[in-house]
Amino acid sequence: MSEGLRVFVNERAITVGLGTTVRDAVAECDAALADALPSGVAYVTDGVGRPIDPESLVEAGAILRVVRSARRTPMQQETS
Repeated sequence: MSEGLRVFVNERAITVGLGTTVRDAVAECDAALADALPSGVAYVTDGVGRPIDPESLVEAGAILRVVRSARRTPMQQETS
């Protein structure tokens, strides 16, 4: 039986199952951050700062950093 994949989200080590998406791994650590990904309020990078598609699958040992943007998206500006 597999124990899962060990990944790091914002320096927090978690274990996820095979087939887990980046977004699901982020949600396990912080649901609010995961909810901010589709709108562009937050985005995910790898260990060296390259953007990662939230729908891609995580790999063992992945280092994921979630960055919250200080800029307001056009959708946010319309609702203010």
